[in-house]
Amino acid sequence: MTPSVSPATLGEALRRAAREGAGTGLAFLNKGERETRLGWGDLYARAQRFAGALRARGVLSGETVALILPTGPGFFDAFFGTILAGAIPVPLYPPVRLGRLDEYHARTTAMLRAANARLLLTDDRLWRILGETVRRANIPCVAIETIPTTGPDAADPLHTEASPGDIALVQFSSGTTVDPKPVALSHANMLTNVRAILGHVLDVDEHNSRAGVSWLPLYHDMGLIGCVFPALVQPGTLTLIPPELFIARPAIWLRALGRTGAVVSPAPNFAYALCVDRVKDEEMEGVDLSGWRLALNGAEPVSPATLNRFVERFARWGLRPEALTPVYGLAEASLAVTFSAPRTRFHTARFDREALGRGAALPVETDGVELVSVGKPLVGLELDVPTDVIGRVRVKGGSVMAGYFHQPERTAAAIVDGWLDTGDLGFLHAGELYITGRSRDVLILRGRNYAPHEVEQAVDSVDGVRTGCAAAVSYLAEGGDTERLIVFVETRAPGLEKRCSDAILAATQLAPDEVILLGPGTLPRTSSGKIRRGEALRLYLAGDLKAPSPVTPLLVAGALLRGTLSHWGRRS
Repeated sequence: MTPSVSPATLGEALRRAAREGAGTGLAFLNKGERETRLGWGDLYARAQRFAGALRARGVLSGETVALILPTGPGFFDAFFGTILAGAIPVPLYPPVRLGRLDEYHARTTAMLRAANARLLLTDDRLWRILGETVRRANIPCVAIETIPTTGPDAADPLHTEASPGDIALVQFSSGTTVDPKPVALSHANMLTNVRAILGHVLDVDEHNSRAGVSWLPLYHDMGLIGCVFPALVQPGTLTLIPPELFIARPAIWLRALGRTGAVVSPAPNFAYALCVDRVKDEEMEGVDLSGWRLALNGAEPVSPATLNRFVERFARWGLRPEALTPVYGLAEASLAVTFSAPRTRFHTARFDREALGRGAALPVETDGVELVSVGKPLVGLELDVPTDVIGRVRVKGGSVMAGYFHQPERTAAAIVDGWLDTGDLGFLHAGELYITGRSRDVLILRGRNYAPHEVEQAVDSVDGVRTGCAAAVSYLAEGGDTERLIVFVETRAPGLEKRCSDAILAATQLAPDEVILLGPGTLPRTSSGKIRRGEALRLYLAGDLKAPSPVTPLLVAGALLRGTLSHWGRRS
């Protein structure tokens, strides 16, 4: 089932939701678990006024406007306001690791330049920190609180309609192996993907509630395209939780699902593991998860052990085993590429470990490597992947990006004859896709290939190691005759090297050459929180893999002062 009337652009979708989506919209949850609601009609009116204000400031159709904003109404004023002004929003991640501000300024400056941003929109709180980024990028920066959208100084409301093929969003890829790339997505790209996603959501939404919950960052494709846009196109109510609140208190996600009766909510694998490890029974009092029909798991390798632990842990609160739905996608395809079948329990299969090392997928009954199927392609997408042989995953279809923004050479290298090279490795087995890893992250040991996430997930089982805080890399030292396996592990507990090595050997039959313990926050990460394995190795070999500076009141005060001074004379 798909929406009866399909909007051709995001602006048209917002206008229709405002007209037809009475009683639906966005609900913003705060740390006290209280909601602030905005209907689609309110959001449309606010966006029109913001669009008028942007045009009054000289923002023109086709120009790019960067957004560094937290989850809240202000983000949507700026995002939809930019769309209705005819400009292109570029959501970027806020600074969340104050001990890594120098790294943040450098990466964000590079992204602003790659997107050719004409203006940076932020809020008063972040404005005080972003001065150094603004100085390096040499870009005007405006706090949205200073933009009048009501009263005598407000500009006239504006709705500039776009064409379906126009670029609607520049979405940066995660950049786990290389610098983040500016993915240019048209209205048609994203809405094609959204309609395909809705086909699955509406298939399991028995009560036509069209309700969802998300804590995912709005600068990330899964949070914005996968959660907000479906609720917009087929008007429903989406409850939004700030990502930093989820990390601090993961139970707030499950409590919101129970309170709203939401049908769909996606998250990366680490979030399910975090809930198993951190959510207490008393936090689940009165929670009913039986309405949750699509617990989508994607954006990073899916662990069968995590899926099983999550089902076992929360079954007593009504969680259905068939709700866990592994998926696969990437920014360059707008978002979703494959979905596991709804209404059925997730499927896993075991494959001979030695054969996988040679690039062959040989099924076995016991032992072997257990991999999770991420299903079949969504409607409108095609896959080009070998059957039972590991190879490059290629995708074709209407949701594949227009290209990398102003980077024709990169685009030509990624898309050949309409086929997008995802950079991922995998194979088809029994008609379903299995992902084995990123091509640049593969561990090469004694001529065989291994998936780094299998090594990393083995370390997660060691007491004292935080889930998702390990990185496995291989390299051939100068003058060496064989590759070395090094595993970096973030922990506050000393002396875990042998226990980590033993856990890896038991789970993978690989013996690490070295396990290196690091302080929390040391490993470099992408904007969406994924560990950059190659960058970790590079920093280690250069002697620069060091823990971030402690976040002290003096550090915070210094960052605020430097940011404010860098802004001097720039604030509009």
